[in-house]
Amino acid sequence: MYALQELGWCEFFAQQDTQQNDGKCNVVPARVAEENRELFRLFSEHGEFFAEVSGKFRHATTSRADYPAVGDWVLAQLRPRENRATIHRVLRRKGKFSRKIAGRKTEEQIVAANVDVVFLVSSLNREFNPRRIERYLTLAWDSGARPVVVLNKADLCENAEAFRTEAESAAMGARVVLASATRGDGLAELRTLLRCSAEGTKGRETPALQKQSGLTAALLGSSGVGKSSLINALIGEQSVALRWGAPLATQAVREGDDRGRHTTTTRQLLLLPGGGVLIDTPGMRELQLWDAADGIGRTFGDIQELAARCKFRDCKHVNEPGCAVRAAVASEALDAERVESFHKLEREEQFLEAKQDAAVRSQRTKELRKMMKSVNRFYRERGR
Repeated sequence: MYALQELGWCEFFAQQDTQQNDGKCNVVPARVAEENRELFRLFSEHGEFFAEVSGKFRHATTSRADYPAVGDWVLAQLRPRENRATIHRVLRRKGKFSRKIAGRKTEEQIVAANVDVVFLVSSLNREFNPRRIERYLTLAWDSGARPVVVLNKADLCENAEAFRTEAESAAMGARVVLASATRGDGLAELRTLLRCSAEGTKGRETPALQKQSGLTAALLGSSGVGKSSLINALIGEQSVALRWGAPLATQAVREGDDRGRHTTTTRQLLLLPGGGVLIDTPGMRELQLWDAADGIGRTFGDIQELAARCKFRDCKHVNEPGCAVRAAVASEALDAERVESFHKLEREEQFLEAKQDAAVRSQRTKELRKMMKSVNRFYRERGR
């Protein structure tokens, strides 16, 4: 049994529930705790249930992104005797962390929904890469959550402060925390961030959102950075074992190249004993952008500020005269690699937007052809 507030329920979702109950008297709110091949595990006031979407929901849904994701609040019809449920509707999201699905398809994949804080975890070894941090930040700012960069395995690094300085130069406006799951560094700071109010969203949230107690945090990062170890440390291995049977599995990185091994295979929602919700995610080796124009602007705010001083409004910051960005690079006030990263992400976003437009046109053409076939069939059958 769970209290809804313990799971992150607030007035934002309660208003949707009372305004639209889908005409079903035994539909209750529940939060998606795990997803595995369209089979979902739900947490609710009545306990845990395994669920599938209803046939009506499946028929009406046209996009994979409209299906429930970990962190979503849904309205579900419970069957307690079977320990099963049927999901009828996904409540409107406060935000979502999305990326382009791996492969050639131009489709959105929601990694986590309704997240207040995103912990972007990187380890202090050869995996550390400021350019990767910038990519994660770009998507994190667009998610509506407050990003926090967590530099894990500080106990294995002799110059952790130098890494922090480098990360802070890439993470403009985001907090950077040095942590060690084994030694305990930074854990108190992370727990405080989970319990405190969402400072990063103040001024943008509605009064209803301000009533939320406890935060939802998602841990994102490559394989081997120590996300599961951090969760075991934050929750306490004993508490994890009591609730889920055993602490989350962990593995050592490969000695040859510090590459991680996949231990977390599905996204799952976990509860902190002192309040707050954590979403653990599998390591992501591929992180392509999705609708990230605003996130690029937030991540590279220093470059945007310099761009306002350029001689030409449409300056591309390549070789145009009077370019303030290139001038800052020449004077070493701005890192050239950071500018190149900015250009790379902008090109990727523009390319993706073009592919999205082409995919929309193709889908509309298919729908039009299908409709015309139905119309032609109707007139042929009527003339018989």
